[in-house]
Amino acid sequence: MDGGGAYPPAERAPYGPGEAYPELEGAGVEVAGAPNPVFAMVRGVLADLGLDAGRCGSAEWNPLGDLVAPGGRIVVKPNWVLHHNENPAGGMECMVTHPSVLRAVLEYAFLAKPRRVVLGDAPLQGCDFGGVLDHAGMRAVIESFRARGLPLEVVDFRRTTMRQEGLLKTGVSENRRPEGEYVLVDLGADSLLEPIARDWKKFRVTVYDPRKMRPHHRPGRHRYLVAREIMEADLVLNCPKLKTHKKAGVTCCLKNLVGINGNKEYLPHHRKGAADDGSGDNYSHAHWKMRLAEDLLDFANEHLRGMPHAYRLAERIAWRFMVKHRKADPEAQLEGSWHGNDTIWRTCLDLNRALLYADAQGRFHDTPQRQVLSIADAVVAGQGTGPLEPDPLPTGAVFATRNPAAGDLLACRLLGFRPERIRLVEGAFEPMRWPIASGRPELPTWPEGSFPAARAPAGWVGEIERDAP
Repeated sequence: MDGGGAYPPAERAPYGPGEAYPELEGAGVEVAGAPNPVFAMVRGVLADLGLDAGRCGSAEWNPLGDLVAPGGRIVVKPNWVLHHNENPAGGMECMVTHPSVLRAVLEYAFLAKPRRVVLGDAPLQGCDFGGVLDHAGMRAVIESFRARGLPLEVVDFRRTTMRQEGLLKTGVSENRRPEGEYVLVDLGADSLLEPIARDWKKFRVTVYDPRKMRPHHRPGRHRYLVAREIMEADLVLNCPKLKTHKKAGVTCCLKNLVGINGNKEYLPHHRKGAADDGSGDNYSHAHWKMRLAEDLLDFANEHLRGMPHAYRLAERIAWRFMVKHRKADPEAQLEGSWHGNDTIWRTCLDLNRALLYADAQGRFHDTPQRQVLSIADAVVAGQGTGPLEPDPLPTGAVFATRNPAAGDLLACRLLGFRPERIRLVEGAFEPMRWPIASGRPELPTWPEGSFPAARAPAGWVGEIERDAP
């Protein structure tokens, strides 16, 4: 891990290195006219991992060459979840992977002499993909590689997108990419969702027709639709933005892989119903107002998607029932946004297992099928109501890891959270077929108070903080 950095200002895009590094001298890389601490930190964490250690510091150093042969295929997977922060005061630095981090990662990806490099993500269906690329000089970064004749492709992995005008969901575009550009993977009875699959008809993801999920998740069948670019890659560079997450607790290396899946109806996020009566895990306490609100949202998603005004009316009524009930039950919410969500962590870990063990045809093997390296952007992390309404939490840190579970352990320490209270992180170390981690690593230490403690999402307050009872 490296720290103490800050993003270069946007006018310095495309964020070249702040000094001449020997390994980049023959690559046509233009040195920036000012320091670039982010580039230096990315370079530093690659060196700290011991990649190509024998040549580190020389003109021949090629850190990612330890992970992919010349002529290989590389995918860089950022967090591009949404083109704006729904908390206007929060800004974009705490929302998405910063272009300066991606510039440095891509530089070392091309140093490995691949035949193909893809930069891609599957953000929310309402995300304006072009708007994400407009943020903080991302387009200048992309053009800087293409101007050198390097084969950089930028891909939106989504099959379904939605236009939103104000509060109205005005149009859904489906089948944007043919299914042939994806690989169907099925973990079957080995899925982590299998222990709760008796509730398969209750699996939900916000703003999607629940009927579309049923062919893919049921007892003995748990299918995901993964972008073919990912499944055909020799090396995946996972570049998350560290943030709190109202459904999962934290989003970093593990949760970022939700964006390799092309259709959200393959992604159970919660189960309809209340936890206290055993009917689901969407919210904690059963009440008729909450059940009615859920039924209204189901009706809207099943029947009103093409009628934006009617859809918005149904949404408003449903949320009004929930808000009224919140006066009696302050924990009431409708999106599985609390520490008792027992579904989303299973989906995330399934996708991590698919990335590691499924081949390009979607068949599972007992040995990893590709290399995965996570390089996390925590220079400005997100706290509070993440992942879509975070407040900034400057830490100045970038870290890299060969194992995403180890990365999330480190992420929790940075935020001041207890990983054993977050099922996404704790579950990644449990025994399973196609394991994610074989044991808990030794983490770096730093003096108390080196990093500011994060504010947890509302549904997790008092549960995951370091001083939580």
